[in-house]
Amino acid sequence: MKNNRMPNKLILLSFFLLLQTAWGQTVFGKWKTVDDRNGINKAIIHVYKEDGLMQAKVVKILEEGKENALCTKCDGELKDKPIVGMKIMDDFEKSGKGEYKGKRLFDPEQGMTFRGKVWLDDENENRLKVRGYLAFLYRTQTWHRILEE
Repeated sequence: MKNNRMPNKLILLSFFLLLQTAWGQTVFGKWKTVDDRNGINKAIIHVYKEDGLMQAKVVKILEEGKENALCTKCDGELKDKPIVGMKIMDDFEKSGKGEYKGKRLFDPEQGMTFRGKVWLDDENENRLKVRGYLAFLYRTQTWHRILEE
């Protein structure tokens, strides 16, 4: 009799894991950035959790001719370093409503650091909203989830 229940338990467990995956989208994973001004695919960013905080780094540059770009506009230790592998978000903390906020959202193209806020798009969880603040001005980009094969 106990053996008849085992397949049912496996099916039920599989169902719950599938639901959790479908409904449990997070900001973590790989994202494709697209220039909001001209629509050019720019880079692939890996957003990950480390010590309970959100981090992000550039893993690949997609823009043709810039695959091995250096951070020429950067200052200090980042000056002329490869952009691939560069950390662009440091220690973002989770706040209310699934948002993450932090003080270091770095744009290697401009060599500038902004305060930042990150959240999943309410209408499509495969889009990530990334907002950078400079004083009272802000700009928001939409990044697109890369679905792993």
